[in-house]
Amino acid sequence: MGLLLRIVVNAFAIWIVTLIDPLQVSVIPFEPGDTLQLVLTLLLVALIFALVNTLIGTVIKVLAFPLYILTLGLIGLIINAFLLWLTGWITEFWSFGLRVEDFWWGVVAALIITLINWVFGLFLRPKKQD
Repeated sequence: MGLLLRIVVNAFAIWIVTLIDPLQVSVIPFEPGDTLQLVLTLLLVALIFALVNTLIGTVIKVLAFPLYILTLGLIGLIINAFLLWLTGWITEFWSFGLRVEDFWWGVVAALIITLINWVFGLFLRPKKQD
């Protein structure tokens, strides 16, 4: 249940980012492009983003550990933006999916996605039982 909830929260965060026009991040829904198709596309993009973050992001974060120490964790913003851009690149092969037009605006978009995930994580995290 936790994975499904994280995918839904990621989809919501990506949707919020697409509403901010200057970020140049968009989601192109599959045909015919109604609300249901947009929601399903957002869920698919969130699933791909979760897979990219789990498979590739983990390796990159382990290899970049010395850079995390040198930059006091700020390299994490660049890595998250790269993973968002990589998700967009993977979905470019279809006629629908995520589009990230500019890498540096992708950094801001990744920061917003991270903040939204963090806020939802505070409220949705299972409570410890004493």
